[in-house]
Amino acid sequence: MRGRERRRGHVSHERWLVSYADFITLMFAFFVVLYASSKADLRKQQMISQSIDSAFRQLGIFPNATRKPVDPTQTASAAKDAAPMPMNVVMGEDVMSPAEVKRDLERMQSAMEHMLSDQIAKHTVAIQMGKDGLVISLREAGFFSSGSAVPHAQTLPVLRQIAQVLGPTGYNVRVEGHTDNVPIHNAEFDSNWELSAARATHIGRTLLETRAIAPERISVAGYAEYHPVASNDTENGRAENRRVDLVIAPKTRVNLAMPDGDAAKANWRRITD
Repeated sequence: MRGRERRRGHVSHERWLVSYADFITLMFAFFVVLYASSKADLRKQQMISQSIDSAFRQLGIFPNATRKPVDPTQTASAAKDAAPMPMNVVMGEDVMSPAEVKRDLERMQSAMEHMLSDQIAKHTVAIQMGKDGLVISLREAGFFSSGSAVPHAQTLPVLRQIAQVLGPTGYNVRVEGHTDNVPIHNAEFDSNWELSAARATHIGRTLLETRAIAPERISVAGYAEYHPVASNDTENGRAENRRVDLVIAPKTRVNLAMPDGDAAKANWRRITD
């Protein structure tokens, strides 16, 4: 009886190993399932790639093409490490690099400054290189009456000269209307939006009527007072902001204000005409 009581009173302190072993077994099974699932996905991707390649060959599309199996583990890193490739610009029948486009616009700027030297001296025209291209600013003081969208008759020869220079080139012409921040409300316009858009439209129509620039190369926009080039706190600043900008830009856009080295590496994006 005493021996049997001793055996009943003995408690094992190693029973936790049973639960621990069960837990480890479950964890092992869980990671095996995850590993098997990931391998199955890779196999499926390779099978899809091979099936597409086989279908193209049967249809006679790219019959001589050789195709390496896709490795999904390298796709993300390859896309991340890929350097942006510069794109050439097609200007008519010529293909120009970004650096060549910038030099060409700089030559155009020099020619325009010589041709419009009188207007520049009178501060009715300003020419500068912007981030999208060459910008020719037509100030209100020289081209419009206050609150009017119709250009002065004496400015039409200047607009025709500009059109004749731009015509042979392959550049787009974006006509942008701008105002100061003084609200306008008259019989013709209820806001600066309408005034800026109407001025840009009149200038764009005048360029179009010269028949020197193809219609598909001309676009018009009105920005009201929201793109100032000077402070609206002074009269001189407001006078600079009341303008119509002719933005001479290539069909592919790049930040031309960047240094040549960076511009050559910049990633160009296609835009519609």
